[in-house]
Amino acid sequence: MTLERKPIHRGGIRSAGYDRAARVLEIEFSSGRIVQHTHVGDEVAQRFLASSSPFGYYQDKIEEEYPTRR
Repeated sequence: MTLERKPIHRGGIRSAGYDRAARVLEIEFSSGRIVQHTHVGDEVAQRFLASSSPFGYYQDKIEEEYPTRR
C-alpha cells in the first residue's frame, strides 16, 4: 500500500498520511523510520494531522493504542 504523505516537519515527524478507506495512518519520523498504524479512526487521524504538537499527540493517543506495522 502506498500512501501519500504530507510534510509535517514538527516534533520529530517528517511527514504523515491517512487512508480513510483502509483506516491506516502512516507516519515518517525525522530518523527516516516509517510506521503504519491500522484501525485508526478518521477523527483521531485528522486531529493528529492538524495538531500543533503532533509527536505529543502521537505518544498520547496513537502509539500504544493502535496496531503497528513497519
